[in-house]
This record gives sequence, structure tokens and C-alpha cells, in this order.
Amino acid sequence: MAMTDRKFYQLSVPERIDQLIAEGGLSAEDGAFLHVGNGLTVTLADSMSENTIGVYGLPLGVAQNFIVNGRPVLIPMAIEEPSVVAAASNGARLVAKNGGFSAEADPPHMIGQIQLMHVLDYEAAVERLEQEKEKIFELIRTLHPTLVKLGGGPVELYSKWFPQSSAGPMMIVYLVLDVRDAMGANAINTTLENISPLVEELSGGEARLRVLSNFSDRRMARASCSLSADTLAMQDYSGEEVITRILEAAAFADADPYRAVTHNKGVMNGIDAVMLATGNDWRAVEAGAHAWAARAGRIAPLTSWKKDAQGNLIGKIELPLAAGIIGGATAVHPLAALSLRMLKVKSAVELAEVTACVGLAQNLAALRSLATEGIQKGHMALHARQVAIAAGAKDDQIEKVADIMRKEKKIRLEFAKEILKRYGTVDS
Repeated sequence: MAMTDRKFYQLSVPERIDQLIAEGGLSAEDGAFLHVGNGLTVTLADSMSENTIGVYGLPLGVAQNFIVNGRPVLIPMAIEEPSVVAAASNGARLVAKNGGFSAEADPPHMIGQIQLMHVLDYEAAVERLEQEKEKIFELIRTLHPTLVKLGGGPVELYSKWFPQSSAGPMMIVYLVLDVRDAMGANAINTTLENISPLVEELSGGEARLRVLSNFSDRRMARASCSLSADTLAMQDYSGEEVITRILEAAAFADADPYRAVTHNKGVMNGIDAVMLATGNDWRAVEAGAHAWAARAGRIAPLTSWKKDAQGNLIGKIELPLAAGIIGGATAVHPLAALSLRMLKVKSAVELAEVTACVGLAQNLAALRSLATEGIQKGHMALHARQVAIAAGAKDDQIEKVADIMRKEKKIRLEFAKEILKRYGTVDS
């Protein structure tokens, strides 16, 4: 390390900030902002939400060791669970020994839908919409001149007919819009509301819902990694055995939906934390990811793990990932803007690529731990500080109580209270 022989997690918060500044991960201005401890003020929060009475904070951590498409990346993660940040860093460390992650993402195409009722002739409606599609597209372009100037705008218009819905026959018109570096919800919804009168006129139907879809399967992100057996070896397990156990764990998730849901939840631990840190709609990303996992009529894993002919472990992830670097909270929340600067991504596509890598790293670390020593050993060791706080430890007592629990291998609330009672200020 440039500034100290201690590992990053062993530094104090000010020391971590200073090290990131020294290494170029943070600008001096961003470091000064973090040193002061400013985040979201109540005044700003009140302008962002409704009926605001305060600010609910989350720790902002940094996952390290990521190399994405040949570029080192620091990963901001807003999450209260220490093992998530640690696991992402550990998974990325293993991948970095093998050259890092490869990633790609589709263009930022979002889907919007217009529900039409009382369409008397579906085939005629489809024909008229197709004939006048350019007229609809031209209206969209006039609505979003800046988007068009940046290379975005309308991409596709198509329809589906649902003759036997519970509400009667309905026609659904789908608009695909390239939203460039935005998540795109506002752009899509504004567009749909503006074009719906023309769509009604052409189809002969009556518009009801006009809203985006969070199943953004036109906006997929993919990442992959390859790990040699020797880089996966552990104290009690050879690299080959670790690979075998990871493949068995992956097969479990593929076979059993009860395991698949938890497998995918672990993937989303990391992805959600990045979405939160960057001010993105993590709920939309969650909804799209789980819909993708269930697209075949059963829950399947978001990741896949195989062994190649050379004996390397090959990991892949693919999921819808609608994330933006402009608009929404990304433009308002000061820590969201700081997080994006830390990532040094230049487009929404690049953010999606990096975020997919975080999900894959998270899954690798979880499977490796679950299939070998068990997840609780590392998880509970990291959880010890929270247990100490829950027991009533304050300031310097927190780490002292946590250390005693780790040494005794008894990370429990009752034991933490006993330590405080036994040692008082825990000077022993």
C-alpha cells in the first residue's frame, strides 16, 4: 500500500479517504466532502421525497480489486451488511489474479406500453399504426430533441393482441426508446402520454395505462470471468476441489427453485448496493432481474458456472440492468454524484457493465464460501461489530468487544453483554 502496511479495512475512515485520494480513486474535493461527513441534508431530502421527517442513512463502502475490461474500478456500495462489501472485494481479488472481468451491455433501450381497450379490428389497427409509424416517431423526436441529438430516440413500435384477458380483449402497443445515459422511466412515461391520442386515433381504441415496463430485456448486461484452479485453492481444499464444489453448488441452484431464489438474492446484494450508491432505482433492477430469472416458467440462477477443457472455472452472468448516470437521484443526491465520479464511468452502458461484474463477484465469493468452510464463519466475524453495538458497546468498546467475541468464536448478543458486564470499559 502507498500509505501504510495495514490492509484497507484495518484503516480508520479518515485514513481510507486519504488513501483513496493518494491513489487517485477520489479527488481532493470529494475527499474533503467525505471528511466533513456531509451527505443528504434534511432540506434536500424534503425536496426529493414526500412527508419527509428525517434522513435514513446507510454506510457507503468501497469494494476493491475490480478490473473490468482491463480497467481498475473502485466500487461504491451503499449497504449496512459488511460481508457484502467484503465478499465482493474477495471475489474480485480472485478474478483479478486471472486478468479481471470481461463485460458488455446492450444499448439503453427501454420499453413502454400503451393499453388500448375497445379496439374493434386488431388487424386493421396494426396496419394503420405501421403505416403511420414514422409520424409517431417524428412526434417523439420533437418531444426529445436533446435525446435525439445524443443519438437516442424511438427505435421500434409493435403490438400484441390479448383477446381473452379478464377485462376483455385488449391491444397493447409497445414502444422501444433509446434513452441514452438515463434510466429512462420519465422519458418513456412522458412519451407514452404524449403519443397516446395519436395512437388512439389510428387504432380506434381507447388508451388506458401508458407506462414503462421494468422488464427491460432489451437492455441486458453480461459479464464473465475465468479462474484457474490454483487461484481458488484454500487452506483445507485444493483448487480442483473448490471448482468441483462450486459446480455442485451451481447445480443445486439450477435444480431447486428454493435455492435459486437465495442464490439470486446473493447476486443482487452487490448489484442493489451499487444501484443505491449511484442513486438508481434498485427496485426496478430487482424486478427486472427476477422476472428474467423466471422467464422459462421456473426460477433459474442469474449466473452460470462451468469448467472448460483446460480445467478453469468459467463464470457468467446475464440480466436486465436499467441504470442511468443522469437524471433522478443521481443528479440530486451528493453522494450519488460522488459515487459516479469514483466509478469513472462515462455512460449508462459502462455502469451496467461494471454492475454486472459486481453481481458475478458476489456470487463467486458466496459459492466458494458456502461450498467449503460455510458462510457463517466469515459473515459472523464481520457481523461482530453490529452485535457489540446492539449489546450497548460505544466508541472504543465496539472493536474491543468484537475482538473478544471473534477470539472466543462466540458472536452472540448475550455474550457481548456478558463481556461488557465482565470488563466494564473492556480495557482488558
